[in-house]
Amino acid sequence: MKFALLTTVFTALCAPSILAVPLEARNTTSIAPNTNRSTTRVTDVDVLQFALTGLSRFTRADFIRAGFPASFFNQLQFVARDEASHVVFLQRALTGLGVRPVSACRYNFPFTDVRSFVGLASVLEGIGVSAYLGGAPLISNKGFLGAAGAILAAEGVHQSLFRNSLNLIASANIAGTAINPNAIFSLASAFIVSCPRGNPALPFTAFPSLSPRGGSLFGVNTLSRFVIGRGIVIPPVFFITFVSGFDIISIPGVFSGGFYSGRIPRQISGQSFVFLTRTAARGTLVESTILAGPAIIEVNPTIPNLNLLI
Repeated sequence: MKFALLTTVFTALCAPSILAVPLEARNTTSIAPNTNRSTTRVTDVDVLQFALTGLSRFTRADFIRAGFPASFFNQLQFVARDEASHVVFLQRALTGLGVRPVSACRYNFPFTDVRSFVGLASVLEGIGVSAYLGGAPLISNKGFLGAAGAILAAEGVHQSLFRNSLNLIASANIAGTAINPNAIFSLASAFIVSCPRGNPALPFTAFPSLSPRGGSLFGVNTLSRFVIGRGIVIPPVFFITFVSGFDIISIPGVFSGGFYSGRIPRQISGQSFVFLTRTAARGTLVESTILAGPAIIEVNPTIPNLNLLI
């Protein structure tokens, strides 16, 4: 049962995300009274509904007017098909394990036009990749792990499609970025309105919120600034820890003018996660050191210098 519950979490939490604009701080008091952090999650059904909502709200002509080619709208039909197939597969797999699939939560994904829809979709897919990678160590069933890996490959293709459409570097990092289920759970709570009482409780806890200020698109070695949620106390000495691909890098943080600031290390590239931590990470992010996060930022990479002699 523990295996089934963890795989439910790992697959069900692949959708939560922030926009490609600064994420507003989470406010737990805004969650509906019948909702608590132990039952708050975004399911694969929700991300399918998100995709279908965008496709039903915007026409091919809307995408063309927003500057996207007609072929991109055609690609979205296949993305929606993939997500629908993932939902069916996951529901059948969980049912086969004797687990009742969770019911969809009510959520609020704040997109207002075609471009913000595509921006949110891009980050959703990136979060999906990170959730699958972070959840993989929790899976003991090799058959299910292989199937999840196959879905992960599709999520990566989707992410590249959206990133390319937004003129972002599709392969901005040499590897996907794994984050743990508690971090995914923390991101999910920013968008949840309520969840059915009948959903099983998850054994995860949301971290205090962390949000970028001044936009979420950065260059390497630029100053990044963040704010935390209300009621959070950060000690005078803290670190800003960046998680990007294989790299987990901490730098001493500075608190000034109400912002927690630090320069982005040169190794950080593409869609990346940021935490405030008590101590510097040394190759591994230890959960007990996390003070707040994750925030999501996009770091525009520099053109690589290729060594053709390898």
